[in-house]
Amino acid sequence: MNDIRRTILWVIFGFSLVLLWDQWQVYNGRKPTFMPSSQVAHEDAKKQPVAPEAASGNGVPAAAAGTSATAASGVPAQAATAAASLKVEVKTDVFKAVINSDGGTLSRLELSQYLDQTSQHGLVELFKRLIGQPVPTDEVRPVTLMEDGSPATRYVAQTGLLNPDDKGPHFPTHLTPMRLKEGPLTLADGKDVLEVSFESEPQGGLKYVKTYVFKRGDYSIQVKHQVVNVGDQPRDVQLYLQLVRHGTVPGTTMFGTNTFTGPAFYTDEKKFHKVTFEDIAKKKAEVPPTTDNGWVAMVQHYFASAWLLNVPGSEKVKREFRVADLGNNLYSAAMVLHLPQVAPGATQTLDSNLFAGPEEEKKLEALAPGLDLVKDYGIFAIISKPLYWLLNQLHGMLGNWGWSIVALVVLLKAAFYWLNAKAYASMAKMKAINPKIMEMRERLKDKPQEMQQEMMRIYREEKVNPMGGCFPIVIQIPVFIALYWVLLSSVEMRHAPWVLWIHDLSAPDPWFILPVIMTATSLIQTWLNPTPPDPMQAKLMWIMPLAFSVMFIFFPAGLVLYWITNNALSILQQYVINKRLGVVGEPKKK
Repeated sequence: MNDIRRTILWVIFGFSLVLLWDQWQVYNGRKPTFMPSSQVAHEDAKKQPVAPEAASGNGVPAAAAGTSATAASGVPAQAATAAASLKVEVKTDVFKAVINSDGGTLSRLELSQYLDQTSQHGLVELFKRLIGQPVPTDEVRPVTLMEDGSPATRYVAQTGLLNPDDKGPHFPTHLTPMRLKEGPLTLADGKDVLEVSFESEPQGGLKYVKTYVFKRGDYSIQVKHQVVNVGDQPRDVQLYLQLVRHGTVPGTTMFGTNTFTGPAFYTDEKKFHKVTFEDIAKKKAEVPPTTDNGWVAMVQHYFASAWLLNVPGSEKVKREFRVADLGNNLYSAAMVLHLPQVAPGATQTLDSNLFAGPEEEKKLEALAPGLDLVKDYGIFAIISKPLYWLLNQLHGMLGNWGWSIVALVVLLKAAFYWLNAKAYASMAKMKAINPKIMEMRERLKDKPQEMQQEMMRIYREEKVNPMGGCFPIVIQIPVFIALYWVLLSSVEMRHAPWVLWIHDLSAPDPWFILPVIMTATSLIQTWLNPTPPDPMQAKLMWIMPLAFSVMFIFFPAGLVLYWITNNALSILQQYVINKRLGVVGEPKKK
């Protein structure tokens, strides 16, 4: 019975590692080995022809209006807007942005301080060449968060005005040509603020002025909206703030989605609420009800964008939340704001913030309630958040994320010391009686029922619990999974160095040194554990660490470092307990 349980645990453990390794393949831009269907679907979506509506975005105002295509059909024809389009490049210390004069849309956004990839040398590069996979060049490129490209890569931030009256005049939208006001486009040395303004021609009696305010070192862009009534009639108007993104998402593991990708909403009533692209496509998406608080975001691994209204004086504006499937693998998430009626000659002003940057938990907490929740911790968030807090505190003291991971494992092992001690003591006792068990199995190999009874008798006499070594380890699995999500989700690990050749804790070890050490520690643990009576299982216990070492090649260095440290401390504790009980290494055969 003990052999069966141990085998089941090994199978579950091995299957978990295989799935984790498979999804790290996806994260590194490779095709999944075991679940290629979703990836194939995404590749097919990339090959689909671009419908004129989706390419121009004509369906987006309608989605924001939530009524019909005619709700925002007053935008100029696509040919006319294309002719007048102007791409304005803006540079700050953290952004390189491109703003399209059509609606003042943020159509491209590069994060200057975050690299898209690093050069890979050594054995990793050699291995990729051998299996025919492309090797990144030495070119260093910043992360491109937003891009107005094909549906496979499109990701933009749009705003515009809507007329609540379907039969009334149409107002400026994100496709309306706007004029760039004079001013600098680069954040100069010694300056902390850069303002870039766009102004539309009157349409439907309203003129729309949109001003981006970039601040030094800040990933939150203040966006000022001015609605000027140049007509002779009062106007009811709505302002929509929306994000349009392609729907390509990574695959899934047995622990759930590999960090959520898609729209997210937050209100005081419904709290943090994620909406999948799949639910939007099936028209099953649930969005928060109309309220006077909250925000809308697009979430992905490491980075996010969000429209916020936490600027003083704009918090309690009535707002609606909407999503739409625009076709061709494009989806929108919008926040529609109900502005006060604008009298003739009057100007209605509203300030918003567009956050677009890394998911740094502390900074997100300071921007808006619940915004830190865009950092996805999976199903064990209740454990992951305190683990991240502890890891962050250790980093504050040590100044290095690699050593912080080592220190965190030491603290976790100390917290679970007595629990692990019981497990190792139980395994030591099992190891001590192993010769007796093997002799009995050989003697009663033709009498399975009598063998089982004799085995239980030996366990009772020796006061050994066959599951005593498994239970303490099993209850620690949630902690391991939670820490896995912390290391997986924390943008601080991207390109964070440790020592010597480890320059990026989120990337695999380029020289395979950590995976080799990991394999060695696993083999030492196998030597210290009791040998299964069944010869096949005994061989399997030695083969599995070697088989898993292949997957560790593709694991991020930070996770492998965690595992090595955990193994090393486990070996030390297990060796001390085995020595105290007089059981070290393989028992001598009599």
